[in-house]
Amino acid sequence: MKPRKSFKPSDGLTNVRYEIRGKLANRAQELERRGYDIISLNIGNPYAFGFRTPESMRLAMIENLRHSEGYTHQKGIFPAREAVVMQQQERGVRGVSAEEVFIGNGVSELIDLTLRALLNPGDEVLVPSPDYPLWTAAVNLNTGRAVHYPCRPERAFIPDPAEVQSLITKATRAIVIVNPNNPTGAVYPRAVLEEIARIAEEHRLVVLSDEIYDQILYDDAQFVPMATLVHGTLCCTLSGLSKVYRACGYRVGWASFSGDVEHAAEYLAALELLSSLRLCSNVPGQWAVQTALGGHQSIKELTRPGGRLHESREAIVNGVNKSRFLRLAKPMGALYSFIEVREDVLPDFDDQAFALELLENKHVLIAPGVSFNVSYRNAFRITNLPEPAIIDTVFARIEETLEALAAAEPSLRVVDSRSKVAKR
Repeated sequence: MKPRKSFKPSDGLTNVRYEIRGKLANRAQELERRGYDIISLNIGNPYAFGFRTPESMRLAMIENLRHSEGYTHQKGIFPAREAVVMQQQERGVRGVSAEEVFIGNGVSELIDLTLRALLNPGDEVLVPSPDYPLWTAAVNLNTGRAVHYPCRPERAFIPDPAEVQSLITKATRAIVIVNPNNPTGAVYPRAVLEEIARIAEEHRLVVLSDEIYDQILYDDAQFVPMATLVHGTLCCTLSGLSKVYRACGYRVGWASFSGDVEHAAEYLAALELLSSLRLCSNVPGQWAVQTALGGHQSIKELTRPGGRLHESREAIVNGVNKSRFLRLAKPMGALYSFIEVREDVLPDFDDQAFALELLENKHVLIAPGVSFNVSYRNAFRITNLPEPAIIDTVFARIEETLEALAAAEPSLRVVDSRSKVAKR
């Protein structure tokens, strides 16, 4: 009998990673099946931590179920697209109509479709580092090359436009902006966004602005829609229901095109073709869009002082400040903190080894920093969705694990100064 050949995956997956749901998450599931309670901080899934979609959105979906049993237009139902237009116009975005809005099965699908319609083999896309890893994966899957522009911890993870400019080549087709940022929680200042917009216009780059966390802001942070700044090139604004409206499972996102739409007719036609091939996106969830964007914005009650998300973020800040090992650029938006382990205290720290140790012995699941396409190995991401008491428990376990790592290396220099959270 001839030996059977193995079924090999596509070579196109060689540079594709999504460690947030990778080996560590699989190991966490194994431990849960064996009866252990795991505190999972690797994914920003509001429902898992007791958050609910606003009732008005649920009712809007239920009342329109009878209109949801057939295919819809490939771009999405008109009321949903028109609601996106109205929101963009209220924010000062010019020249957008329902024809330039595409509804997708979450922003994740639209990231794939917008890149697939744009890229040829070898085309380059500027992607932030640290990044939301789907962006890098989607560029690679669609025959492009992700070129990472650094968002450095010492700059509170705010990109330097000069560094962005230096990475542009003849092959560069687009730039990705994630603001408010996942994984760092950074909210970009207007001046930085204006400079990036001018760079994109100068080089005729497509601006892909991921704004899924646009209303999740803390303290005095101000969100500036990229589409209000980009006029001389094409701008694609991506957002959806999953985070601000706590409706991850509805799988509803949108892509709104503005700026130089006049010269993008062929590209938008290609995107419509790809949208047609999947027939349409999830219909029931689309009926919640108009209610969501036009109604009471309950997220503000959660992000202001005393609100659940604000207080959980404060618990993270306090946990870092109490530790001699940790350092944090204070997150001003989104649902995450990208925490550094001080190399002067633990110079041999390895984020993946630490994450595995924390999971196996303390039953806490985090996302190692290397999962977000950074070159350094001394960071990890957690979500601030749990209640403050749970976060306090998490930091106690983190501290115990770090103390054990320090004790295991007697050559490490003891540092007495306390870590601080950086303020912008």
